[in-house]
Amino acid sequence: MKLRVVLVAGARPNFMKVAPLVPAFEAAGIEVDLVHTGQHYDPAMSDVFFDELGIRTPDFHLEVGSASHAVQTARIMEAFEPIVVERKPDWVIVVGDVNSTIACALVAAKLGVKVAHVEAGLRSRDWAMPEEVNRLVTDRLSNLLLPPSPDGIDNLLAEGYPESSIELVGNVMVDTLMRNAERAAQVDLGAITGLPDGADYALLTLHRPSNVDDPEVFAGLLGALAEVARQMPVMYPVHPRVRARFDAGLPLPEGIRLLEPVGYLASIALQRGARLVLTDSGGIQEETTVLGVPCLTLRENTERPLTVTEGTNRVVGTDPAVILDAVANELANRTPARRPELWDGRAAERIVQAVISHSR
Repeated sequence: MKLRVVLVAGARPNFMKVAPLVPAFEAAGIEVDLVHTGQHYDPAMSDVFFDELGIRTPDFHLEVGSASHAVQTARIMEAFEPIVVERKPDWVIVVGDVNSTIACALVAAKLGVKVAHVEAGLRSRDWAMPEEVNRLVTDRLSNLLLPPSPDGIDNLLAEGYPESSIELVGNVMVDTLMRNAERAAQVDLGAITGLPDGADYALLTLHRPSNVDDPEVFAGLLGALAEVARQMPVMYPVHPRVRARFDAGLPLPEGIRLLEPVGYLASIALQRGARLVLTDSGGIQEETTVLGVPCLTLRENTERPLTVTEGTNRVVGTDPAVILDAVANELANRTPARRPELWDGRAAERIVQAVISHSR
């Protein structure tokens, strides 16, 4: 049986997940239409990832751009529907938890096309996070649920999903990391950081509206980071939206160095070389676990608990005193880690086989 799938990517966290999926589906003889919704449209947030990861040119680029959650989701749905009608795929494959994920899953479900959700079952249980809404609704719309870790299965079963619709496949982002580890090791870190080889630094990624748009929260975080910067430089590849605030006069503590957004290989190199990572990103919690680098998550919860129970991650919230205590502890006692089960670089193969087996 000849299968056709439409594979959707829209934002930076998606690109690392679709990179191994396109060749894996094609190697199995499955026709793949790759759709880039354009949710992340800045070249530094999009094009560089396609180039570095060797993702082929998308068959469709929706160019939806930035907008409110409702407007952006609606634009994606309006642009995506004609593609599904024209291409008549057997499956729409969505990844992650961004607006493109929920928008394209909803279009497919309304048209009677089966949906497979890569990274199903992740739960933060924080309804203030737009991503949590996207995860829950996308899972409800999906015919095939593909969690990266056993906690995802537990969540789905507790919510009443039939076991027959769930396939544990592992973490597809680890596939991309493992395939590019050697290339990332060749990145000239000194050219990015301005530091001599082997110098200690902390890596910061901070972009969630709950952290950077609330002046009181952001000020508290910057105060804590200023204390970290007294011990070692803090490298901050800053989102363009956040940089605009510093350019407009928001004081930048001494020792925090703003970097331009970096591509995938530089991001992995910066994580690998860091003495400590502080982040509010989901994917970096996973990448630091694989790399064995201590990670402090500046959120009150995580949808990736395996990075805490088996990885190098600690969820420390946004209280400056708690953050600084955690930093001191990590610098004194590096967290040991082991790689979680099925985070072995073969998740894409298992995803393809799951789609094939559920097509019969």
